[in-house]
Amino acid sequence: MSEQKIRLILDKIKEYDRIVIFRHRRPDGDAVGSTKGLREILRISFPKKDIRLINCDYSDYVAFLGDEDEAQPDDFYRSALAIVLDTATAERISNPKYELCREIIKIDHHIVTQPYGDICWIEEERSSTCEMIVKFYDVLKRELEINKEAATYLFTGMVTDSGRFRYRDVSGETLRLAGCLLDLGVDTDIVYANLYMDPFDELKFKSHMLKKIKLTANGVAYMYIDRATQEKFGMSFEQASACVSYMDSIRDSLIWIAFVECADGSIRVRLRSRFVTVSPLAEKYNGGGHACAAGATVYSSAEMKKLLREADLRLREYKENNEGWL
Repeated sequence: MSEQKIRLILDKIKEYDRIVIFRHRRPDGDAVGSTKGLREILRISFPKKDIRLINCDYSDYVAFLGDEDEAQPDDFYRSALAIVLDTATAERISNPKYELCREIIKIDHHIVTQPYGDICWIEEERSSTCEMIVKFYDVLKRELEINKEAATYLFTGMVTDSGRFRYRDVSGETLRLAGCLLDLGVDTDIVYANLYMDPFDELKFKSHMLKKIKLTANGVAYMYIDRATQEKFGMSFEQASACVSYMDSIRDSLIWIAFVECADGSIRVRLRSRFVTVSPLAEKYNGGGHACAAGATVYSSAEMKKLLREADLRLREYKENNEGWL
């Protein structure tokens, strides 16, 4: 079925002289890697087509991958095909001008909650959208071209969204497709140095936040990062949000949550888990995502406490009804 959908997408790409690629706002490595990787594959495969990657924000975390394309007026989009990657709901698309395009293709690995698009290729079991783009190339490699630059973008997204190939969605095919990228000469030393070496100020922030971790009665780990703390340590919102990873190795804590205060007073919620499904909880609080990695938004301390109580109950029920989790 996926190969039929892949062929349908390529046929649609061939119909258009102009293609604009989109992703979700507040992008992560998968959103940036998949869009930049697909753009590079299409540019070298179809050099006569006008292929752009245009969005309204970017990510400091993967800035080493390079810039995207400049904004364009409305008329630019009207004759274009839109390809939206790694974005579960239309409201999260970074560039709202996607609506001006003639047709929309959606390629994503998130749980479907609000369908959109004229052609949709969704594989929720994939570890990343980057994995899907590598699959797209692999199926069509007699008609498409790839190079080291595209491979580096895609490998970066696969690494970040799979937790360095540790998460449950990683399959044998994930590793085989990653191996194809490595065969193209991806410099893993450069990729890992950019992703995982921390500036000294971030280490001081991490040291401060480790002291702030709290546990609920049943073991949900959580922390709250207010605007004052972000400003004190010079952390961007994106850097502050990444602190959810500080709690990912606490024994018996199968759910961990970072609450990050936004400039507008709302609170961004990053939920992560091991074994326990947390996406339904995120969906109750203006969000969604994967079974074990999701995001949400709350608007008060009372709502934050309510979400924590529900997460604690979910973890208690899981521990009472399951064995072998540790």
